[in-house]
Amino acid sequence: MGARRVRPTLRLRLTLLNGVLLVGAGAILVLLAWLLVRDALRPTDELLPGTTVVLTDGRTLDAGQWQRQLVDAASRELLVKGLLALLAISVVGVAGAYLVAGRALRPLHQVTATARRLGETTLDERIGWSGADDEVAELAETFDAMLDRISAAFEAQKRFVANASHELRTPLAVMRTEIDVTLSDDDADLGEYRRMAGVVREASERANGLVDALLVLASSEAQTGRRLARRAESDLAVGTANALSAVAREVERIGLKVHTSLRPAPVVGDPGLLDRLAGNLVENAVRYNHLHGRMWVRTGTDGQRSWLVVGNTGFEVAPAEVPGLFEPFRRGGQERTGARGSGLGLSIVRAVCDAHGGTVKAVAQPGGGLEVTVTLPSADPPAAT
Repeated sequence: MGARRVRPTLRLRLTLLNGVLLVGAGAILVLLAWLLVRDALRPTDELLPGTTVVLTDGRTLDAGQWQRQLVDAASRELLVKGLLALLAISVVGVAGAYLVAGRALRPLHQVTATARRLGETTLDERIGWSGADDEVAELAETFDAMLDRISAAFEAQKRFVANASHELRTPLAVMRTEIDVTLSDDDADLGEYRRMAGVVREASERANGLVDALLVLASSEAQTGRRLARRAESDLAVGTANALSAVAREVERIGLKVHTSLRPAPVVGDPGLLDRLAGNLVENAVRYNHLHGRMWVRTGTDGQRSWLVVGNTGFEVAPAEVPGLFEPFRRGGQERTGARGSGLGLSIVRAVCDAHGGTVKAVAQPGGGLEVTVTLPSADPPAAT
């Protein structure tokens, strides 16, 4: 690598700029004063030619010669004193500009020092600027707000990793325990091994489902605010109908009453993610319902927005807990309860909505249950032929 080029600091550049402006303005003032003096000191222009003047020392001089001497002496004195004054003002001005620039840029040094100290364990540090309410204070406040967001993101990431580790550790621990117990039993027969295989398979499916959900969540969040990797016309009604067909056996097993109103709801987006969105909402409505409960599903559009509404009966959810349902690994307002599912269903729904420029909201139902409404930009209606 080549040697790093030395660049003047911002403080030095501000000082030099102030000095150049100050010296230039002073030089212009001295020049104007010199021109004004030369033009003003011409009293003999109004006298007759050949007029003489008598000086205090008794000498007699031609008026024109006396005027030239007077102008030359005044110009010389003005230039000397003006340049000395300009030099003094420039020195004082440059020194003052250097001090003022240093004071004005002090918050920037604080920002730099804070940024250098920042680490995973020092994200609680802030600039806390208490000076004048100016642009520098705005910069310091913006930097502190950015640190707040970064700190919140780090904390959320830590919780996510801890919860994901816990969720993955549980099925792995079950598999290892079953295998160790069965292998340590010298009298274990084929039936015991089959039972162990069934438990291991169920645990592996749970771990595989969690990994798949994490991948979908990561893919959805990665596309938030960016152009979707895949864009195609889809219908929320079709995806919802497929999701209902997939849970039909479970619906019949627990005796749910399902009310549907699936009107066309055209949207443009990633078909796979949109199908997962509908599937997660329908699966949650079945999973967190109770025996002989109810579930209602509606889709539709008004030409501008398309929507999907999935509601279900079930246990009561406090309104204050509803926003937390969209956080990873939250099941019915509780974290890691051991209930079926990975606790990522509504997190994926929110991420898919964000990626498609839509919104999602949930409302706790009186007597128990939840109603979730997804709203997405509608696809352009087909052109008339």
